[in-house]
Amino acid sequence: MPRLSVRPMVFATLLFACTLPPAILPLPSVAQTLPSLGDTEREELSPLMERKLGERIMREIRRNRDYLDDEPLQEYLEGLGNSLLAVRPEARGETQYDFFFFAVRDPMLNAFALPGGFIGVHSALILAAQNESELASVMAHEIGHVAQRHIARMLGKQKQDMLIPLSAIVLGALAAISNPDAGMAMMMGGQGLAMQRQLNFSRDAEREADRVGLDIMREAGFETSGMINFFGRLQQAGRNYTDNTPPYLRSHPMTTERIADIEARTRDLRYRQHADSLDFALIKARVKVLQDSSPQGLIDATAAFERQLQQKSRPSTIAGKYGLAYIALKQGQTSKAQSMLDDARTALKNGTPAARNVVLSSLAIDIKLAAHQAKEALDEAELARNQFPLSRGIAHQYADALYAAGRYEEAVTFLRDQTQLYRSEPKLYDRLAKTYAALNKQAQQHLALAESYALKGSLPAAIEQLSIARRAPDASFYDQSIIDAREREMKAQRLEEIRQEKEG
Repeated sequence: MPRLSVRPMVFATLLFACTLPPAILPLPSVAQTLPSLGDTEREELSPLMERKLGERIMREIRRNRDYLDDEPLQEYLEGLGNSLLAVRPEARGETQYDFFFFAVRDPMLNAFALPGGFIGVHSALILAAQNESELASVMAHEIGHVAQRHIARMLGKQKQDMLIPLSAIVLGALAAISNPDAGMAMMMGGQGLAMQRQLNFSRDAEREADRVGLDIMREAGFETSGMINFFGRLQQAGRNYTDNTPPYLRSHPMTTERIADIEARTRDLRYRQHADSLDFALIKARVKVLQDSSPQGLIDATAAFERQLQQKSRPSTIAGKYGLAYIALKQGQTSKAQSMLDDARTALKNGTPAARNVVLSSLAIDIKLAAHQAKEALDEAELARNQFPLSRGIAHQYADALYAAGRYEEAVTFLRDQTQLYRSEPKLYDRLAKTYAALNKQAQQHLALAESYALKGSLPAAIEQLSIARRAPDASFYDQSIIDAREREMKAQRLEEIRQEKEG
């Protein structure tokens, strides 16, 4: 699979020509300072269409090798993003879509929003953020774009004027993932006027997203200076390196007026200090390893963590030891990884024996599993599950530990309960299929795989798995009934997909 290329001009278009955020009706407090949307624009792009477009693009992104499908990182971004959304629930839109925050591996500083509340952050941007408020400022800004339906409004105007067909923009966004030049050509369609109007709109959209983002940050308890500091640093980088302007500035045009507007809005605000969470330091260490896991990349990361340990501060020590433990695990040195992790945990305790951290616990389970210490892994997972009952990553690791310990029936019971609570997680069905295979329950194995493929957007593969399940020698009458019902549903969904593809 080709790299998920995110060159500046492509994401300038992907953000402003393809981002179709979920619709909302601004509440009175927002409507006082921000323009409301017209009925015509709302009719052009329904919230349901926005979500479907976002899901379609996300299916392609998830297949790319540079999509960071890393549960501790994912969980951290989701937690940070949802803490921002908690103070502005109307940003979720009238249909209350669940936002999805994710990361992609890329050395360029950028972030972007996709249709339906999907917000992506580049790994380099996470590493460049000097504190949690700076990272929160970028995410709050992107939430502002989504909340105000900026691209839905722009697409409404373009569709009315027949400048760029909606289908061309969607296909261009998908093409841009693997071929930036082709994606740009498809989205541009040779329409210079459309691009100019798009850029004109983006300037207003940026100021609007700044205002919404600042309000969200302030209400969520983050330092509003984080937005000024981060954007200002990017702007300075653009001045010093004109041939290599940070992509975030190209896809989010930064002007002197915007900086002045942000400063004016924060000048009279009471200063509020936000203490960075330990998770922020740990996740930055994890991302440093994920950014480049090549032998040389791990050597460079090791040197960086050793320098970090010299700072002698408690967060730096914990994160540095954690980073070294994670590198050792990547290199297959489980004893060294355990030693480094023990050091990190000792530094965390610092006189508080009960101190626990979900990121450290997750790595502890991974180390035990990698060392084939099934009983110890299960003990660690059970403790973590009790400490962090809401962690999805820990729940998945608990299932892995049950499997590693050979407790397959317990794993099936746990996973089946989880699929009832979290029906949209394909990873649960993948684990369930693996466990059924260990029990030689073939019909159930392929039924679980069918659900996984369906959730990943591969309906033909899902339907094929149902056919295999039907032919399984252990398929009961009850299984056949389920297979028949799910096959009817999936075939109907597939026909609808084909119809939409032809119309698009």
